Amino acid sequence: MMILPVILSGGSGTRLWPLSRELYPKQLLPLAGIHTMLQETVTRLRGIDGAAAPLIVANDSHRFMVAEQMRLINVRPEAIILEPAGRNTAPAVAVAALHASAKKKDPVLLVLPADHVIKDLASFHAAVVAGERLTRQGRLITFGIVPAGPETGYGYIKKGKSLGAKGTKAQAAYTVERFVEKPDLATAKNYISSGHYLWNSGMFMFRTSAFLKELRRFAPAILAACTRAYKASARDLDFLRLGEEAFVASPADSIDYAVMEKTVAAAVIPLDAGWSDVGSWASLWEVHPRDRLGNAISGDVIAKDTKNCLIHAGSRLVAGIGLKDIVIVETADAVLVAHKDHSQKVKQVVDDLKREEREEALLHRRVNRPWGAYECIDSEDRFQVKRITVNPGASLSLQKHMHRAEHWVVVKGTARITRGRKVLTLSENESTYIPLGVRHRLENPGKIALELIEVQSGSYLGEDDIVRFDDRYGRRDKAKG
Repeated sequence: MMILPVILSGGSGTRLWPLSRELYPKQLLPLAGIHTMLQETVTRLRGIDGAAAPLIVANDSHRFMVAEQMRLINVRPEAIILEPAGRNTAPAVAVAALHASAKKKDPVLLVLPADHVIKDLASFHAAVVAGERLTRQGRLITFGIVPAGPETGYGYIKKGKSLGAKGTKAQAAYTVERFVEKPDLATAKNYISSGHYLWNSGMFMFRTSAFLKELRRFAPAILAACTRAYKASARDLDFLRLGEEAFVASPADSIDYAVMEKTVAAAVIPLDAGWSDVGSWASLWEVHPRDRLGNAISGDVIAKDTKNCLIHAGSRLVAGIGLKDIVIVETADAVLVAHKDHSQKVKQVVDDLKREEREEALLHRRVNRPWGAYECIDSEDRFQVKRITVNPGASLSLQKHMHRAEHWVVVKGTARITRGRKVLTLSENESTYIPLGVRHRLENPGKIALELIEVQSGSYLGEDDIVRFDDRYGRRDKAKG
């Protein structure tokens, strides 16, 4: 039977701010290895018999980064389905199941969040094989993590009767007696001492038809809205855009609440594979390589008399002296300093930033685009300076601005510039001026990255001051380039 991996990549990862931002979340970052967490999730599937190319459900704002990250690891997804808004995991999996049922003969869906770490691939693969066997009996599988301690940050699953599987822990299986919410510490300790509870991983496995049947029974409003959204979907380059109005109308609910807590077909397979959801800086410290003093260090860092700390330097030197159990995360526009025991509270900082409508909650100074990236270097009321990088062969849209003019200075590579009716080629140390209201386009015809400095001047410098006339990436949103 074919296994269709469904990768859920719609989260924002606010607890890993300031490295993770709403428009550049943790699953798109290389937090626990050389690959991003999304790439690690996909490459983890290699070696599973019958596993097809993944179906990825992603936030519309992340679409080009998701597609590029798959290209970099030579993976062509079954589809990249774009959510116009986050509605939790049940609607996301519902549209994936509808797509699978329309394209395949009732495949087994292996639902995986894009932001988990799993160190023991052999145990993970064994659990998937055991899950596939149980799906033939109509079971809806969840993978429960064998707990390493009384963790209060996870929900729990209480095991029921054994389903008779023999072998290693990863191959055992049980009915689900109940799902429980995140407990307090005393309750978590009781769960662990009983030996009957597992952490809820948020990973699932079931036949497409079995999931849709239970969704129709227990959450018909979600299925109806998602069916309308899928029927209204449209191809956009390599993406499948869901019907926005119908999808936004869907109730927002998790798979757990919508289906798994209600169905009698639920089963749990214990998984002991070095799992982490990397839900905080403390949990990232636990899975990150550490030195002999227990420090997890990345970037340009000097640490003296420092133990059990996580220190990340993103853009400059960071020095730590006499520290213990501290998290320091430095980026170009923000610095976080926190005790590891309080790292879950970072979300409160992000909530404050959002209330104040500060950009630090949404994006970094360096913003990725399908053609390359730009980074704000300096800004005041009537001017802004940016460093723009255009990939070889890439092109910005043909556009104009109503409130600003732009000066471009090429510092590396070759630029082909459309300015009104003229097309000119500039090399290093050459420049041009784009008056307000003039149609223009920037292209890189060369084989190395094009870098230039852009100086904007005008009464309004917002990213929504753009009128597009032509765009090879099919973008409809208002955004730079």
